[in-house]
Amino acid sequence: MDSINVQEHMDRQPVLLTPTMSLATAVEKLLDNKKLGAPVVETDGQLVGFLSQQDCLAVMLKSSYHCDLTAIVKDCMRTDVLSVTPDASVLHLAEQMLGAKPKVYPVVQDGKVVGTINRTNVLAAINTYMQQCYLTPA
Repeated sequence: MDSINVQEHMDRQPVLLTPTMSLATAVEKLLDNKKLGAPVVETDGQLVGFLSQQDCLAVMLKSSYHCDLTAIVKDCMRTDVLSVTPDASVLHLAEQMLGAKPKVYPVVQDGKVVGTINRTNVLAAINTYMQQCYLTPA
């Protein structure tokens, strides 16, 4: 199971946000793509943050009282981002996800985002592995 790598199960075409993007645009991208969150990158692809639906909800709720959503992604994103590398073990990531950790991780190689992996991807990877256990004759 340790040999199952993140790169085999990651989303290779993730939604990417920029720090200067309006929060309204970022929310639209998350909703249109049915994403719980997305990495925030500079123009060169370097990871600088992560914006989740929860982060957006807090700001939008506050703004809804005055109908004045003027925030940009940089104002709302988290900068203490947990990420994984493409060669990381899915099993180790699954163990990390058992706690109160993010549901979505940017996959980073040489500082640049090359994909994302979420709990659904990890669960599917483990499920595929477990199905092979039952198919292998004892």
